[in-house]
Amino acid sequence: MNGAAIHALQPAFDDAGRLASHLGLPMHAIEVHRFPDGELRVTIGAVTETAIVYAPLDQPNDKLLALLFAADAFRREGVARLLLVAPYLCYMRQDIAFRKGEAISQKVVGALIAKSFDRVVTVDAHLHRTKNIEDVFPGIEAEDLSAMAAIADALRDEGISGETVIVGPDEESRPWISDLAGRLGLSHAAARKSRRGDRSVDIAFPEPGLFAGRPTLIVDDIVSSGGTLIACAKTLLAAGAATVDAVIIHALFPAEMMRSFVDAGVRSVRSTTSVPHPSNSFRLDRVLADALRMETGPRRRIHER
Repeated sequence: MNGAAIHALQPAFDDAGRLASHLGLPMHAIEVHRFPDGELRVTIGAVTETAIVYAPLDQPNDKLLALLFAADAFRREGVARLLLVAPYLCYMRQDIAFRKGEAISQKVVGALIAKSFDRVVTVDAHLHRTKNIEDVFPGIEAEDLSAMAAIADALRDEGISGETVIVGPDEESRPWISDLAGRLGLSHAAARKSRRGDRSVDIAFPEPGLFAGRPTLIVDDIVSSGGTLIACAKTLLAAGAATVDAVIIHALFPAEMMRSFVDAGVRSVRSTTSVPHPSNSFRLDRVLADALRMETGPRRRIHER
């Protein structure tokens, strides 16, 4: 039972298959059967010394249970090292109790995963007050990779205009937009966002004159309801932006919302492959493969639990 293999949950088989090809590993499906009463039966494929489970955790509740069941099966079959590759990591935003009686979902989910896996690899986790991804997963290895290199390479290959302004919809986006702008040698600006509800925000820029006659590219980590992206696009066009495009790291919005973005003046919305989605354009295969190569070579470390 030597070596390593990729094991994937649907609907991420294509992305997991490309990652397996980059690493020269076999890929096996994790089968999930739903009984009429909603309970799940999980069956893993052939096992190896190291098992790398690929599972983007959008629509996460059933997936989390499936992961825990799969981890139990891997351990009982004798897997020595068990990794979770979750390009999108769920339940990270709730890192404190905002109201009396609220659960802190980040701590609960982090502890559950840490009890079952030896290492977690994710991409641009949606962390607020938590400074390090290791703090989410007590006692195990954890890495939070950046998608910016993959996005920058693709935009450079496309010949992005040197006049483009990279735009963030709020101050939280500044690390991403400054990183991407620095890689491409472009200007960048972050908006001030005031939230009036889950689907309603106000967007303002300190220097709106920066956008007059220039192409703009909104970069955000997560789009789910779409309200922030639409408000930001309208504000940019009102300030005279020549065009508005958008790059999303994690696309959590329903596909039919693309029409609303077009109606708001957004020319294109593209996302990374962190979550399978019709807007996927920027592949994370190489970013993830580079982080996982140590697990697949002759010198990989075996974690003793």
